[in-house]
Amino acid sequence: MSTISAQSAQALDKALIAKWSLWSWGNATVSALMVTFVFGTYIADAVGPGGQGAQYLTTANLVAGVIIALTAPVIGQRADKAGRRRLWLTINTLLVVLLCAACFFVKPEQSYLLLGVSLMAAMTLFDEFANLNYNAMITDISDHNRMGRVSGIGWGAGYLGGIVILAIAYFGLVAGEPPFLFGLSDDEAINIRVVALVGAAWFLLWALPLLFTRMKTADQFTADERVSVLESYRRLIRVVVGLWKDDRNTFWFLVASAVYRDGLSAVFTYGAILGVTIYGFTAGDILLFGIAGNVVAALGAIAGGFFDDRFGPRRVIITCVSALMALGAIMYFFDVEREILGMTITPTGAFWVFGLSLCLFVGPAQAASRAFVGRLAPPERAAELFGLYATAGRSVGFLTSGISAVLLTVALGADAQVEDAEKALIIGIVVVLAVGLALILKVHNPTSTAKMREH
Repeated sequence: MSTISAQSAQALDKALIAKWSLWSWGNATVSALMVTFVFGTYIADAVGPGGQGAQYLTTANLVAGVIIALTAPVIGQRADKAGRRRLWLTINTLLVVLLCAACFFVKPEQSYLLLGVSLMAAMTLFDEFANLNYNAMITDISDHNRMGRVSGIGWGAGYLGGIVILAIAYFGLVAGEPPFLFGLSDDEAINIRVVALVGAAWFLLWALPLLFTRMKTADQFTADERVSVLESYRRLIRVVVGLWKDDRNTFWFLVASAVYRDGLSAVFTYGAILGVTIYGFTAGDILLFGIAGNVVAALGAIAGGFFDDRFGPRRVIITCVSALMALGAIMYFFDVEREILGMTITPTGAFWVFGLSLCLFVGPAQAASRAFVGRLAPPERAAELFGLYATAGRSVGFLTSGISAVLLTVALGADAQVEDAEKALIIGIVVVLAVGLALILKVHNPTSTAKMREH
């Protein structure tokens, strides 16, 4: 009996899936609280004003991204070979928690800028390493036929966790006038700095159930001899060459997913910018939209997981990417008030309707992509393949921003209005998604594990 068939005959451990999903619920601290909405903004505005904070953050994140791209597959490979997937998940989780908590010491003074961006970049780095081991565990808690719904539940939990911790931090420590939660004032931005401590505690609290669970992961049954770091890179090269020669389906999926995932990330990255600059949203409106968008994305991810198991991840990805392209094209024309079937639709109203629709399709595409890799991954080498998946994504992470920057420059050079020029972001996202869609059409649903030869 094949591994897939053997797994399919067993009942899934629902308690273990719940613990795995809770880790994602807690991990939302990193993206929602620290990077996107609260602490990253604090560093850019209060610690390094005048654009210097944003410049330092961008540079630090670039350095972290390069390190991730160069090391993620080897980190995953070495964790698999040593049978230490769970151990490295624990170590990297604790490092993220400590780095998040250490951000408390970043005061709103320029002399703390280097410390702040260094802590944020290091947190991003170890969070990526934690996630590649976490994602690899999907092969230990699910089977081939139900991997879509398990991935969707986990991804949905991450979105929902982000909403809850963001609401706690924003309404308890950021919004309004002092005194804030715990009776804090805003002297030396102590209320914002405590957000880092709250976020660290939140992640640790929800990660502990999984970290303290005694479980066997597939890599523990096939632990191999230790090899040098140089040999690990030689093995990685042989794996990539082997995929090109023996398993073009896996190779092209890694390429295609890297492209369209850059477009998916851009939907959230640039969504708030477009809402404010083009569609008439205030900062408060965008926060409310972000909360609503995360709810919709979570529901979409969970529902999409069941469609994934029924129709396969390829069809879910193609449907979602196609829908995102169509919605993006529609939104391009709603930057001004328009009459449709006797109804007046304002730019703000259009952004609520079509923007939330975008969120609905982003979640399932992300969850289905993880499930696709999970189905391809040999269980004992899952962290290595998820490392390749991370590296592929990082290697083309410049696509949407690069294309948008070129289009924006051309538009401004042609004396277009700033608002019209900024719509180039929409075109950039749609173009990248279109390229990703064309590439994913070369791929078929995974029916067996990837051929990852080393010799």
